[in-house]
Amino acid sequence: MLLGRINAAHGLKGWVKVYSYTDPIEQILSYSPWTLRRQSVEEDVEVVEARKQGKGIVVRLAGAEDRDQAEALIGNEIWVAGLPDLVDGEYYWHQLQGLTVANTADEILGAVDQMVETGANDVMVVAPNEASIDNQERLIPFVEGKIIREVDLQNEKIIVAWQADY
Repeated sequence: MLLGRINAAHGLKGWVKVYSYTDPIEQILSYSPWTLRRQSVEEDVEVVEARKQGKGIVVRLAGAEDRDQAEALIGNEIWVAGLPDLVDGEYYWHQLQGLTVANTADEILGAVDQMVETGANDVMVVAPNEASIDNQERLIPFVEGKIIREVDLQNEKIIVAWQADY
């Protein structure tokens, strides 16, 4: 499961800035070990130290003792082997990506390309696909009950209360 990426070196002692896809962002620190991936290269690493820094997280990984070693880590994705099971009605973002999105009038609006956190609520970026009624990209708030009427992971479909001309 992809949980984040290393964005930059931080300081001179091997620390790196981490962009976390978890909510809250510091939740990424509860998973271990991390597997760093860049292209086809993977390496398991241990987080030696970590702290919240402003709106982000900085960590020092085992083996990173100076800025040069930290800079060599930039661009790596952070993966973990498994995630805890969720209760009904909760979803990991990766489970939603690629699902077909149809409105209550059974019009295909496209497929979930990505999820975006806006603060107030998450937003689905719905990109047109071969079954779409048009070529329009849509941003649809992920508000369960009001807008998101049904998420059917088994049939890979999300039903929304969203008109095609919004």
